[in-house]
Amino acid sequence: MTQATPPPELPPRRPRTTFRPSFTLMLLYLAGFFVLFSLLFALPDLIEGAQQLPPGPDELTDEELAQAREISRQALSGGKIFAAIAASVIAVGLGAFRGVLPGLGER
Repeated sequence: MTQATPPPELPPRRPRTTFRPSFTLMLLYLAGFFVLFSLLFALPDLIEGAQQLPPGPDELTDEELAQAREISRQALSGGKIFAAIAASVIAVGLGAFRGVLPGLGER
């Protein structure tokens, strides 16, 4: 009688990895916070400029359109863009560090 050889041992299986899009979520959070902070920084100037324009549903004249363009350009001037970027980076960093933002705190 010949002895049967045992089946070869299979290499141990690696555990299945799960897809965690934390980098993509972080970029989305940065974009969302940037839009939020930009609107918050620009809103006072935009409200003030809207109050200067005449009320009513009539079409704006060329002068009023030029004034509206100037108001919107000045609304985010003076470093407000950089302040919005810095505020969004700080907000996402603190949110990820404290585990408040979903998808960024789990490890």
